[in-house]
Amino acid sequence: MSRVSVGSLTVECICGDITQQPDMEAVVNAANAELLPGGGVAGAIHRAAGPGLAAECQHLAPIRPGQAVLTGAHKLPNRYVIHCLGPVFGRDEPADRLLASCYEQALRLADDHRLSSIAFPAISTGAFGYPMDAAARVVVGTIMARAATLTSLTLVRLVLHTPHDLEVHEAALTTLIRSGLPKGHES
Repeated sequence: MSRVSVGSLTVECICGDITQQPDMEAVVNAANAELLPGGGVAGAIHRAAGPGLAAECQHLAPIRPGQAVLTGAHKLPNRYVIHCLGPVFGRDEPADRLLASCYEQALRLADDHRLSSIAFPAISTGAFGYPMDAAARVVVGTIMARAATLTSLTLVRLVLHTPHDLEVHEAALTTLIRSGLPKGHES
């Protein structure tokens, strides 16, 4: 696990299961456009949350790449699920801007609802084919760029599926710190 602080925001990277983050007020679902149960993260979140999540999602769909919507967490150990539709790499363009928008909108929704913590999976890096290295740079850069504008969020957790994914995100954090995070903001 690695952890970096920027002002009052702490960003941490862990290897784990997005459905098993009981200390987070919100978890993010790497959703499909129809907000339906599926494979990967969406399937895991819907299975853990139970059928009430799919029922609540029905009136919010469809969403477009880069968009995010908020629902209750149902049987998950969190208060909310924020559903983000990431870009399909090579099809939805500009992919980097759409991926950044997912994280920006999720952070805004969490902050608007006065949440203090949120956990993200690596959106678009599974079936949507976004290269992990490129996604990690977008994600870390977006979170750090938004850090100063957040009023209630104090913890952002990136929950990575494999040790390799964790290493890639930790490297992106380290690179960002070395390239310009103000002195005194790293820990």
